Amino acid sequence: MRKVFLGLSLLTFCLGVCGAQTFRNFELSSTPTTTCPTSPLCYNNAAEPAIRSDPAGNFFSSSEDGLGAGTLAWRSLDGGLNYTALNSPNGVSQATNNTFEPGGGDTDVAVAPARNSRGFYNVYVASLSLANVDVSTSQDQGGTWSLNPTSATLPGDDREWIAADGPSKVCISYREVAGTQLVVNCSLDAGATFTQIGNVYDANHQAFATFNAAVGNLAIDPNNHIIYQTFAAVANSAEAATCSNCNLHVVWMGVSTDGGKTFTDYPVYINPDVTASYNHQFTNVSVDRAGNVYSVYTDNHNVYYSFSTSHGQTWSGPFKVNKGAAATAIFPWSVAIAPGKIDIVYYGSSYFDGVNPPDSYPSTASWYAYFAQNLAATTKGSSFTQVAATPIVHFGGVCESGVTCSGNRDLFDDFGVAASPVTGMASIIYSDDQYTNTSVSPPSPSCTPAATNTGSCDHTSIATQIKGKGIN
Repeated sequence: MRKVFLGLSLLTFCLGVCGAQTFRNFELSSTPTTTCPTSPLCYNNAAEPAIRSDPAGNFFSSSEDGLGAGTLAWRSLDGGLNYTALNSPNGVSQATNNTFEPGGGDTDVAVAPARNSRGFYNVYVASLSLANVDVSTSQDQGGTWSLNPTSATLPGDDREWIAADGPSKVCISYREVAGTQLVVNCSLDAGATFTQIGNVYDANHQAFATFNAAVGNLAIDPNNHIIYQTFAAVANSAEAATCSNCNLHVVWMGVSTDGGKTFTDYPVYINPDVTASYNHQFTNVSVDRAGNVYSVYTDNHNVYYSFSTSHGQTWSGPFKVNKGAAATAIFPWSVAIAPGKIDIVYYGSSYFDGVNPPDSYPSTASWYAYFAQNLAATTKGSSFTQVAATPIVHFGGVCESGVTCSGNRDLFDDFGVAASPVTGMASIIYSDDQYTNTSVSPPSPSCTPAATNTGSCDHTSIATQIKGKGIN
């Protein structure tokens, strides 16, 4: 079912179980202080977004204009119904004259789980410059920012992630471009300095670094302060040294119980088929309020999850998430709040021929951002509801090889979902390359009807849950 211009004149969308979850979709603005939806300035050309919620239910999100071109950011103080563009760079930005985010690559967001001395939850936005990692900190809900353009202790970095703990601790993870370490770098002063560093690869798994392990996100449990870093790799050092046809067929979880100083790596799932691969953007980890840990990953066809009730040391799974119209599911992200309650999003298509990877899908393959929910996720055999939360966001192939892509990369490498701890309702931020010309999604100057389904129409939009069950 698709309803146009209901309620707030927004596109209300769902496919499948429409009585369960319904979402309102609108585009975000690249013009600072503009509130969306319905402003004629609610357009942008950003992609690969991220989103988080603070404990009060406010949402903070970011998206990138491209390496060296800056980063956009938004906040919602009304549960995701409206988003205001924050003061942030909209073109090529310089560290010398901009306090937000000059990097423009691989953005990620974190929000502190405890209030600072001013009564706010610190907001952190990380972005990549390749030479280093930029971390910008706001202590007043995104009103003003301070920038640390050299947050990474080890320079020459790739695909950073960020997570927060307490009122002022924030950690970033990244992999050296040289490929020798996957590190977690922590700051105890709200991002001003990053002085603590730990290698996620423990002594038994150092060989993974030379076998090009694929890095997922970083998460911190605010109750027990355990840090989780997920990645995909091979099964053991011998396999790394001798296997000629091994893919990254194992999902791993690096676990630190000493605040990120040291890590122990535990297998989430070892696929006995060494040709299987979880080297697809990205393995994902989330933690619920009871300390249950969830690992979400894709094999380029289906999305699976595993869960741990032992702080990441032992795991149950894998369990398939996508179904029905989402015959192919890629780019998963998850959020968990109440014990056993989890939301997972992914781009999904009904097309699947069993032969070609998504990179080679025909132009008739249509993609949506799907939303799946499980309210008993620590129970084996529990089921997910699934709806398409957006209109079509792309047609055709989707490349999943990052900067080495040779196919269509309009959806870039990931997107995200957050849920309000107050209402439990979700807000999804996603990429879209379709030409639209409505009051809630006006086209950017570069996006014309002839440019639909190309990078010229790339933009970042929001799907906010307005109906259905929450996970709080």
